[in-house]
Order: sequence, then C-alpha cells, then structure tokens
Amino acid sequence: MSIETVRRLIRVAADEPGGLAVLTGAGMSAESGIPTFRDAMTGMWSKFDPAELASEQGFRARPQHVWDWYAERREGVRAALPNAGHRALGDFHRRHPGSMVLITQNVDNLHQRAGVPGMIRLHGDILADRWLGPCARHPACSPTEAVAGRPPRCADCGNLLRPGVVWFGEMLPPAAIDAAELAARRCRLMLVVGTSGAVWPAAGLAGEARRHGASVVIVNPEASEIDGDAQHLLRGTAATLLPALLDGL
Repeated sequence: MSIETVRRLIRVAADEPGGLAVLTGAGMSAESGIPTFRDAMTGMWSKFDPAELASEQGFRARPQHVWDWYAERREGVRAALPNAGHRALGDFHRRHPGSMVLITQNVDNLHQRAGVPGMIRLHGDILADRWLGPCARHPACSPTEAVAGRPPRCADCGNLLRPGVVWFGEMLPPAAIDAAELAARRCRLMLVVGTSGAVWPAAGLAGEARRHGASVVIVNPEASEIDGDAQHLLRGTAATLLPALLDGL
C-alpha cells in the first residue's frame, strides 16, 4: 500500500465530522524518548514485578516506593518533546477541526502539547492525581487539598493520592472506552499508530471500525497482533510516516 493511496483515503475522511479516527500507542511516545512501561524498569527498578509498581495492591503495600517510581516517570514526561508525528497530528487537527478523533493509550501529554487538546485518554494521565479511595468525611475534596508527602495524603482522613493512570486489574474509564468505541463505529478511516495491538480492549477498536465499514491503516515499524484487522499496512515509525501522510492535506 503506497503512502499516496492512504493520503487519498485521509483526504476523503477529512471531509466528514469524525471521519478520521487515530489510535496511538506507546511506540509513538517512545520516539520522544519516553520508554514503554517495561522498558522503564531499569536500574534499581529492574528487580520489581510490574504489578508491584502498577496495581492498587502494590501501592497499598509500598505507597512511597510506588509514588517515587511514578515521580521519576513524570520527570521524563515533562522533559520529553513532541516528535514530528505528534506535530503532524496537531497541525492536521488545526486544519481540519472536528474531522479527527484522537484516541490514545499513552498517559503522557505530548499530544496536547502538539496541539490536540480534546483526545480520548484510555489509560489515564500520568501527570494527574486522584484519591486512592473515596473519603467518607468529604467526598468532594480536591487533590489540591492534600498535605505534601510521598505520597500526599488527606489531612483529615489520611486518604492517599495516587497517579491518575489505569493500573493492572482496573477497568478503563467507562466514558473513555464508550467514546472510543463510538468513534470507531462512526469513522470512515482509522489510523492505528505505534501500538503492538496486545492491550485490550484498545486492541479491539481497529476490528470494530472495520466491522462498521471503515478502512483501517496500521502504521508501525514491526508486525502487530492486529495486522489482520487492517486492509493497509505501512511499515515505519510515526515520526517518519505521519508527516508523509498528513502534511499538506
């Protein structure tokens, strides 16, 4: 499948509200120097089971330890810059407001910084905090009211703040997955960028789009587990191929 053929599909999709759905995964952020979850488990972290660092049970057992792990990852996110793929999506969004729905599995803020503010975030936001559990004394309290610490806690009841990401064993935010599935059903074209297709239910969105009549294009340097859901495969990185696909449209 040639780049020009996919550009023609994008051009047609851009004429409709929500005509283009884009699903991005960890490979896209890796090009900006943000390691994938397991790739980040180096040095002192390499000896830990992932579930110790990304589960409610692990957090409750060692809250300061897990908080410090995420503090280190947050520093990396803040230092990273959007790459050419992020910028191509941001520029396309500005040229075609309303035509593109961006769905991301990534928890960083690189898409927003590149100019796509209203994305669907399936796995949360690593730079945001939320309460570990409900606070019976003041359920509407704000995380900004927490007392500083590692992790910060409620001065009244001791409730802990935790990173605003989806951990192992947790459901995706219902509003996010509902919006993503609706976008998949309504789009004319879905671009799947930088994902292995191994994490569900996000991996099912390409098949959902195709079952509802959309064309599916996968952009990835290597084979993914959902290549069979696509009519078109483009082998290459997001930073290389997204500008080639989107610039000038």
